[in-house]
Amino acid sequence: MKNRLMLALDLPDRDKAEAMAKELAGDIGWFKIGLRLFVAAGPELVKSILQTHRVFLDLKFHDIPNTVAEAIGSAGQLGVQMTNIHAAGGHEMMRAAADAAKSFPRMQLIAVTVLTSDPMPPEQARVEAVRRAEAAREAGLHGVVCSVHEVEAIKAACGHDFLTVTPGIRWGGQSANDQQRIADPGYAISQGADYLVVGRPILQAPDRKAAAREAVELMQAAARGGA
Repeated sequence: MKNRLMLALDLPDRDKAEAMAKELAGDIGWFKIGLRLFVAAGPELVKSILQTHRVFLDLKFHDIPNTVAEAIGSAGQLGVQMTNIHAAGGHEMMRAAADAAKSFPRMQLIAVTVLTSDPMPPEQARVEAVRRAEAAREAGLHGVVCSVHEVEAIKAACGHDFLTVTPGIRWGGQSANDQQRIADPGYAISQGADYLVVGRPILQAPDRKAAAREAVELMQAAARGGA
């Protein structure tokens, strides 16, 4: 299950990110590098993390089709195993990105549906997430980013093999922070989520290794319960 757990390296610089990756190397399957860290540390950090772990480059590309396609090509050349675009960019942009990603068969391309921080009412979020997921699948993408609460509907609409990457993971009374549609690790697995993205609940825990292991244990328990 740890290979389905992604740690968001929401940290200010390369030294802190590499130290965190080293500390949690045995407990995390993926590291997610987002805007803050990528702007601060750039491609060299990505290459460093890739030496030991899989990387989800979370830059949420959203621009004209040619620019996004070129960005996807650059991500592929870095060697990341996953990157993403915004589904709101439309079919032409998503198709251009998917075409660019074909040159990198080991890289999964996914689309952001509705941000888990969006205060959109739950039913509206579900409908919109499914609509955008269907558009992403039609354009040739491998999956989407969505909240746990949209996973089941997206799988029903797009198929079991269509990936769902789910942020907004909280458990044990942790603060929701700026997230709106949250769920615990066990519920995420029970709903069929493929990957769980966790940031602050591990990064800010008194014992980060224990927090990561607790998340994995909750995932494993849910998987056994559904077996």
